[in-house]
Amino acid sequence: MTEEIFAQMGAVIAKASLTRPVGTVMQIAGNTVRISGLAQHARVGDRIKVIDAATEGEVVRTSQDALDVLIDGTTEGLGLDAKVALFPRPDFAPHSGWIGRVIDPDGQPLDGRPLLPGTVAQAVSAPPPPANSRRELGVRLSTSFAVFDTILPIVRGQRVGLFAGSGVGKSTLLSSLAKNVDADVIVIGLVGERGRELREFVEKSLGPDGMARSVIVAATSDRAAQVRRRCPLAATAVAEYFRDQGLQVLLLIDSVTRFAEAHREVAVAAGESANLRGHPASTPAAIAGLCERAGPGVGQAGDITAIYTVLVAGSDMEEPVADMLRGVLDGHVVLERAIAERGRFPAVDITRSVSRSLPEAANPTENKLIQTARQHMGAYAQAELMIQAGLYSAGSDAKIDDAIATRDALEGFISTQGPHGIAGAFLMLQRALQTPTSGHGN
Repeated sequence: MTEEIFAQMGAVIAKASLTRPVGTVMQIAGNTVRISGLAQHARVGDRIKVIDAATEGEVVRTSQDALDVLIDGTTEGLGLDAKVALFPRPDFAPHSGWIGRVIDPDGQPLDGRPLLPGTVAQAVSAPPPPANSRRELGVRLSTSFAVFDTILPIVRGQRVGLFAGSGVGKSTLLSSLAKNVDADVIVIGLVGERGRELREFVEKSLGPDGMARSVIVAATSDRAAQVRRRCPLAATAVAEYFRDQGLQVLLLIDSVTRFAEAHREVAVAAGESANLRGHPASTPAAIAGLCERAGPGVGQAGDITAIYTVLVAGSDMEEPVADMLRGVLDGHVVLERAIAERGRFPAVDITRSVSRSLPEAANPTENKLIQTARQHMGAYAQAELMIQAGLYSAGSDAKIDDAIATRDALEGFISTQGPHGIAGAFLMLQRALQTPTSGHGN
């Protein structure tokens, strides 16, 4: 352990530099600052710091004679001709000592304890593994939620979207999955969360048991757009580090919507126009590039099983970010506010959710149970207005009769959580589908 610490310290010292190129502020427009004198030294993503001030920023555009820099925070107090120093982008080097820690997207600790980087830098914006070399999706994972162990299975290497509005139990569901899904390491990216919620998530939602195998990468809502945009990229880089060690990783990103909003701010500052339903044209590629890095590994590497949350207003699945994300994932789970309001957790709308790991993730008998459950819930959803209004007469439709007979049992099944195992969950589903009072049982 001592040798590892000395190696980490040596790597930091070796990269230290006593000199920095210096430039001059020549224009200030909102949070974007134009700087002269550094164009020949800088690359997009490099950092600047105003000399004799705490103001910092990130290079978002370069030209032959100037840089455009997006400032972290406010430009208040910054004037023309102010001197700025150029810094290269910091190395991001995860290592096993990051487990149990809370860091920012630059690898700096947020939990008040010192933290050294590893000895080998990891690219924050790395390309995904070669598509033709990746393994197929792996085995089904136990989650402790009956609905995810049966009707909406999550398999190793799968990428799932969790679509929800505010206040429907999304964060609670994420923390429960982090504590219960079978994985060696959990990496959680919290993008644009309220500051007070970070400590609450660490201490209450995850707790000591959850943190014992987790790394949290956080950029709260007060951080600059470029920092928030780097947050899920950095979290994915941490997941890739542990995947390359041969470990099974669960990656949770909350949320892709805030990542897309931060990307829009940075892209507009860099000169793009937001003409794709309010987003710049680079947004779909940015989302796809983020998600494609997760999934099955190559060779002896592990896998990254990923869950990405999307904030949807009014359960609008055609919202731009939701629409973009749905096309690149291996399944999506919709949390419905009306279901949450009647007290069922998790508030999953089965009729609008799908796992693309099926039918391969289940055997023929299990697939038959899943199909029957979906048929009953779909039939009830279509006839619900008639049923609630008292306009449906029993015996008019056998499918609706069966749906009514199994309604309460299926609702109870979906809300079941505990150490039942996958086989136990299917046994509970089979019992819920028994309809002794309808006369049309399956």
